[in-house]
Amino acid sequence: MKRRINKVAVIGSGIMGSGIACHFANIGVEVLLLDILPKEPSDKEKAKGLTMEHPLVRNRIATENLTMALKSKPSPIYNQKFASRITTGNLEDDVKKLGEVDWIIEVVVERLDIKQAVFEKIEQYRKSGTLITSNTSGIPIKFMNKGRSEDFRAHFAVTHFFNPPRYLKLFEVVPGPDCKQDVVDFLMNYGEKFLGKTAVLAKDTPAFIGNRIGIFGIQSLFHQVKELGLTVEEVDKLTGPVIGRPKSATFRTVDVVGLDTLVHVANGLYENCPNDEAHDLFKLPDFIATMMENKWLGSKTGQGFYKKVKNEDGKSEILVLDLDTMEYRSKKKTNFPTLELTKTIDKPIDRFKVLVGGKDKAAEFYRKNFAALFAYVQNRIPEISDELYRIDDAMKAGFGWENGPFEIWNAIGVAKGIELMKAENLAVTDWVSEMLEKGINSFYTVKDGATYYYDIEAKAHIKKPGQDAFIILDNIRKSNEVWKNSGVVIEDLGDGILNCEFQSKMNTLGGDVIAGLNKAIDLAEKDFDGLVIGNQAANFSVGANLAMIFMMAIEQEYDELNFAIKLFQNTMMRMRYSSIPVISAPHGMTLGGGCELSLHADKIVAAAETYIGLVEFGVGVIPGGGGSKEMALRASDIFRKNDVELNVLQEYFLTIGMAKVSTSAYEAFDLGIMQQGKDVVVVNKDRQLAEAKKYARIMADAGYTKPIERKNVKVLGKQALGMFLVGTDSMKAGHYISEHDQKIANKLAYVMAGGDLSEPSLVSEEYLLDLEREAFLSLCTERKTLERIQHMLKTGKPLRN
Repeated sequence: MKRRINKVAVIGSGIMGSGIACHFANIGVEVLLLDILPKEPSDKEKAKGLTMEHPLVRNRIATENLTMALKSKPSPIYNQKFASRITTGNLEDDVKKLGEVDWIIEVVVERLDIKQAVFEKIEQYRKSGTLITSNTSGIPIKFMNKGRSEDFRAHFAVTHFFNPPRYLKLFEVVPGPDCKQDVVDFLMNYGEKFLGKTAVLAKDTPAFIGNRIGIFGIQSLFHQVKELGLTVEEVDKLTGPVIGRPKSATFRTVDVVGLDTLVHVANGLYENCPNDEAHDLFKLPDFIATMMENKWLGSKTGQGFYKKVKNEDGKSEILVLDLDTMEYRSKKKTNFPTLELTKTIDKPIDRFKVLVGGKDKAAEFYRKNFAALFAYVQNRIPEISDELYRIDDAMKAGFGWENGPFEIWNAIGVAKGIELMKAENLAVTDWVSEMLEKGINSFYTVKDGATYYYDIEAKAHIKKPGQDAFIILDNIRKSNEVWKNSGVVIEDLGDGILNCEFQSKMNTLGGDVIAGLNKAIDLAEKDFDGLVIGNQAANFSVGANLAMIFMMAIEQEYDELNFAIKLFQNTMMRMRYSSIPVISAPHGMTLGGGCELSLHADKIVAAAETYIGLVEFGVGVIPGGGGSKEMALRASDIFRKNDVELNVLQEYFLTIGMAKVSTSAYEAFDLGIMQQGKDVVVVNKDRQLAEAKKYARIMADAGYTKPIERKNVKVLGKQALGMFLVGTDSMKAGHYISEHDQKIANKLAYVMAGGDLSEPSLVSEEYLLDLEREAFLSLCTERKTLERIQHMLKTGKPLRN
């Protein structure tokens, strides 16, 4: 029988419980969020005359926790409207409703007695066959299972989400000893396909996989930092983006998570892993004990390894903790020759060989750090996992590492990794030695576009499961390359579909990318059936190449700039009116020109975490690659269904004028960037390219026909222009915008109104594109615009005049 999840109950509405509830609401599931009854009415409730019998009082804990979660930044929910899918209640009045749900998730405090009491209550009302899982990160399942019925135990597992549930992809599934295999299979599939997670099967060992390895890594570093004489800021420099880790690196991450949280898990590992060869590493160093005594727990207490203060000038300054004096001081600049050697190496995976080969303190740190990590993970198999790839998956999905421990070891070289370990007097485990003796010198290999991993039991490389739903560009780029230049690689995805992958810095859209897009359309129209524009970098595209625009404008090469903008517009229109379906697959930051490209695709297949918008106002111009035209066209299409034409046009005008960026792909529908019934959202980004390819194939098979260029775009002329100009005058008079902001807004108004036509008229897209390009070029002659572009290039942030 097919198991369907239409409604879930989440028991416990704290940070994790509310976050989990929001993520189920994100994917369209109805959620019942329950918590305990308050002891008495609050003062506010008493003032309103409310008693303990009133539902508002009885449901207060769950309701307030959910409200707090929905207000948090970053938001736990894709769109605030989705919160209506969550109903709050309490464990007294609403526990009987557990019989109506398909899955019950326990997220209460980490105390066995409390969990057992909750399970006792749940079992009175849970219907047979209902999934029941716990989000525990440390209590053994055999203790939670004790005294439960056979059906309960058969459907019970741990499903460990990482915080925040929306953003961190790790979903550890830990089956109970009596859990049925079909339940395990369902949870793994549901986590990956529906929740958009990396589902990792783990064993019921302390801290499972992610936290076991992650906490070891942090604790190991804590013990190394003083040994090597490194400062807090030096360690964060060495353990951040340079090795493919988050910007928060190590100590800043601990501040965000909370030192007390880390200490709790580390203490649990020290107590519960007496036979761990690194047992003593889980002991807390003196400086951690001091910080705990002082309650320097990080962001939650206002200070941890870092502390934000006001300096003598009244400006904010970030101080850093000196681990020798245990006093805060100003941050010092860090500089390591070894890091300089990696500046020309784009991918972190290619930097590791260089990092361990240097001769300075940084290289010594990396050699010691990686030696300890390699030695530890080799010994965790088969204790915490039978397969090495699950450890890599857990660290990438749960801790934001670009590469897992075995992938790093592979990149350095298995033999070189052993050399590092031996230099630190760390033993090599039998299975690694045996692997090398058999002539197998890598943990991973790629064959026919698929990843294979070394399986210890099989003593050979076997195919990593679950890849059939994915397209991994790193695996097919060389073998399936059709054409490339410095800006793009065009790959054959199979089944008649091409992919155009950006390769420029931050995937900016410059001359080479535009040439690559045109080449991709040429190739697709000649020999293929469809085209996907997608990549698997951190961001889809941050927009046009501002440096190129700035240089042309500063040199007053306006003919060249006009040609470049015209070429961009023509390329967008060529995408729109090609003879093959073109699918855009945006994800991450999709800004400016990246957004304009998506607007002109036949279909957008967006990752849920897509932050898309027309942000050109921030650098003193309007969208010049068809974005302004497209918003006028989309407003025109709604005019036919709506009599309030000026209001509709104003909404689209404000989307550009306020540089609105969606906080998820779902919000892009509200901005008019994505269109209901046409564009789709994929929750699991790993599936995105495969889904985009599927839609291209479907459209081609349905008999895709080249669209006819639009000549019936309704513009409102002076009627709309007058409204916009009055509005910008009022904003300027009220000091809400600067004179330059007003100038930009008026230029946009002119384009979206269709100029100063005396009456509403039907115009062509080319007419609007000419207005758009003229407005863009005129703004590029403004000194204020050039100042904004220059500021953006220097700081990465928009400048407001």
